[in-house]
Amino acid sequence: MTQKIELQNLESHLTTPTMTASTKEPPQTTQELLPTTTPTTTQKNHKLTLIPLIFLIYFEVAGGPYGEEPAVKAAGPLLAILGFLVFPFIWSVPEALITAELSTTFPGNGGFVIWADKAFGPFSGSLMGTWKFLTGVINIASFPVLCISYLEKIFPILGSGVPRKLAILGSTLFLSFVNYTGLTIVGYVAVALGVVSLAPFIIMSFIAIPKIHPHRWLSLGQEGIKKDWNLFFNTLFWNLNFWDNVSTMAGEVENPRKTFPLALFSSVVFTCLGYIIPLMAVTGAIAVDQRDWDTGFMANAAEMISGRWLKFWIEIGAVLSAIGLFEAQLSSSAFQILGMAEIGFLPKFFGLRSKWFNTPWVGIVLSTSISLGMSYMDFQDIISSANFLYSLGMLLEFASFLWLRRKFPLIKRPYRVPMRLPLLVIMCLIPCGFLVFIMVIAKKLVYLVSGLMTIGGIGWYFLMNFCKSKKLLKFNSKVDDIYEE
Repeated sequence: MTQKIELQNLESHLTTPTMTASTKEPPQTTQELLPTTTPTTTQKNHKLTLIPLIFLIYFEVAGGPYGEEPAVKAAGPLLAILGFLVFPFIWSVPEALITAELSTTFPGNGGFVIWADKAFGPFSGSLMGTWKFLTGVINIASFPVLCISYLEKIFPILGSGVPRKLAILGSTLFLSFVNYTGLTIVGYVAVALGVVSLAPFIIMSFIAIPKIHPHRWLSLGQEGIKKDWNLFFNTLFWNLNFWDNVSTMAGEVENPRKTFPLALFSSVVFTCLGYIIPLMAVTGAIAVDQRDWDTGFMANAAEMISGRWLKFWIEIGAVLSAIGLFEAQLSSSAFQILGMAEIGFLPKFFGLRSKWFNTPWVGIVLSTSISLGMSYMDFQDIISSANFLYSLGMLLEFASFLWLRRKFPLIKRPYRVPMRLPLLVIMCLIPCGFLVFIMVIAKKLVYLVSGLMTIGGIGWYFLMNFCKSKKLLKFNSKVDDIYEE
């Protein structure tokens, strides 16, 4: 009934005499709000379909249970299990629901940048772009490090020194070239990598069943080991976030209004089961020193449960998983750059595509260059810095989602979170509280790095405005025309 009254009011409003510019109402349709990407014929033939999109989202977020081990080290088996059971409901599900609604309402490359811009204006859109892009490239830097951490168990020479640095450099450059060959290829590679990297954990979990002692799941950790809440919550957060990254590729998805919600729902289920089943199998089947639960311990656990052959498979699977994670997140970062150029936040040069593969080569080169610079930081510092910047971006994203619901109540939403605004506020407040907590417990180095990057992002916004006003660089101007309110 409320919607009917709103529609009647809208009709009445539209039939009033011509309005002046100062009283002009904002448009209420997606087409008027957003300059969505108009793909060429070549692009239309290479759209992402459902299955590759599911696995790309999966690798944006997880890529397997690799990296969940520090949660046990930080707080013991029981809290680790509860963390991976409960956290998806207070974080992953709300983030996925918001991504599904906003990505189907604004299906263009740029994703969350568009959402913040439409909610609060270009400054917020630009700052969102800075936070999310830097989060992405910092996160990308962690995957070659994670990959080499597993490989060094097979090849000890990669443990330190020049060989380790060369391995990180070589793997980063090679994987970036694979990304350059095309998003469709990356999507199907993600499917293959997902199947191969998850298979050993499925086998290990079945073999572990007869060896499980349920009382081990109830352990709060060993006496004398202090709980590391910073490590615990950062591990949960890092393993279960980035659901919205795929929104930057919305313009490359076949029928995004239908495909996105189904792909996100499937990925949430897939991801949660992929974490909790191996974790419960290993913590229930073996008893080891809690301090042994470092990144990579799953491979050692596989050897204890079923033999060296499975350890080797999991180590190879970890390398493949890191490749999938790298490819998925590099794609989202590169297409974010392209999307920001398409809607006028960055110069047109940043939107250039490869003539051979139609990929955003400038975005790929820029993302790879920055991630290489970050890849030699300590692994935990990489995670903490990425989490802090991501928290800032997500606070703005939740606010944008709520404000867009209030600002444009009549806009067509192909997928709509089935809640009214008061319930949506409650749904968003819970994860926002967690975001604030993640920021409060951060180290001083993380505050310094994140603060400097935020100041740099603010400076970048004003630099781009200066370049526009002086016409020093070429920008797409359609964002100013279509976004005019």
